[in-house]
Amino acid sequence: MRRMRLGHNFRWLWSAYAVSTYGTWMAFGAFPLIAVQVLHSTVFAVALLEAAGLAVAAVVAFPLGPWVDRRAKRPVMIAMDLARFLAMASVPLAYFCGSLSFGQLLAVSVVSGTASIAFTAASGAYLKHLVRGDQLLVANGRFEGTSWVATAAGPPLGGALVAVLGPVVTVLANALSYLLSALGILRLRGSDVAAPAASRESGFLEGWRFIVGDRALRRLFLNAILVSGLIMATVPLLSVLLLGQYHYPAWQYGLAFGLPALGGFAGARLSARLSARYGRHRVMIVSGWSRSFFPLGLALVQPGLPGLLTVIVVEGLLITCMGVFNPILATERLRRTPADRVAQVLTTWSVSSKLLQAALMVIWGGLATLTSPLTAITLSGLFLLATPLLLRTGSGAA
Repeated sequence: MRRMRLGHNFRWLWSAYAVSTYGTWMAFGAFPLIAVQVLHSTVFAVALLEAAGLAVAAVVAFPLGPWVDRRAKRPVMIAMDLARFLAMASVPLAYFCGSLSFGQLLAVSVVSGTASIAFTAASGAYLKHLVRGDQLLVANGRFEGTSWVATAAGPPLGGALVAVLGPVVTVLANALSYLLSALGILRLRGSDVAAPAASRESGFLEGWRFIVGDRALRRLFLNAILVSGLIMATVPLLSVLLLGQYHYPAWQYGLAFGLPALGGFAGARLSARLSARYGRHRVMIVSGWSRSFFPLGLALVQPGLPGLLTVIVVEGLLITCMGVFNPILATERLRRTPADRVAQVLTTWSVSSKLLQAALMVIWGGLATLTSPLTAITLSGLFLLATPLLLRTGSGAA
């Protein structure tokens, strides 16, 4: 398959995304570390920081979809990058001034999460404007591949930085990545896109109404948020299981989640080629079913090397399927959404996904307390087996 050229502006948009994504993954886990090591917070407070920051950011961001739709997208992306830069930069500044608090970490988490949702909505709408319809799958595949490489490389790099300079410095590196992203967006040239002020009803529920009104999009939406919610609900439980009960060394834990992310890069690279050969609908169905089947393999995790290999193989297969599926999903979502509603739909999608993830993290934490982390992880795998039923007729137009 000949490499598709997407133009100068796409390269700058892609570069901005890449630098901020690498910065985010380098700082992965920095806030919990700061809360524990610097502020001496309790386990409950650390859990609250993760769940509350996610949920509050989603609620605050919900009305932003119409606002983003009505504005030119490049200024919105730059403003959100600068908001994230200032929020993140306030953490090392407060630390060095001796005034860092748990409340500030929570506020920064909310501001950064809200700005990230708005940035994603604006960049998705701009991508639909920038790239032709027949190029969208390739473009989304490149974003997806970048995300998985950053997932694989960022935490080890960040871990090395934490070991040498401490977690506060990784937050500063993350802040600078947003500044570099804003500079990349500034290099974009040509026309921008914004919905006419009176072209659509502007209520923040319009994203919901549009998704619910499109049967195929509704099914894709429900499938996507349920799968991501059930998978994310097990992430804290796997940490407790592997690090707490099975006593995996930190380097093995990092390897168990870093190495499989390379499968996501491979899947993203294959997504467009497989779709061209077998058809988008067929590839979506097969990869959608597969990504819901493999997590049940985590029920077989045990201590020692066999358990480590089980996690790597299961996560590798899961993430490879996600790498194939996600660009097709993103492409279908953009194809089915009018240009003047893209930001509203993407905001609704992100907000719903984050709220469900936060809720399921709490529920699955309760299940793990009542039973065991491994039992709760197994239950998640069983529930995931039912989610592909939403794909049965959900993407027939793909």
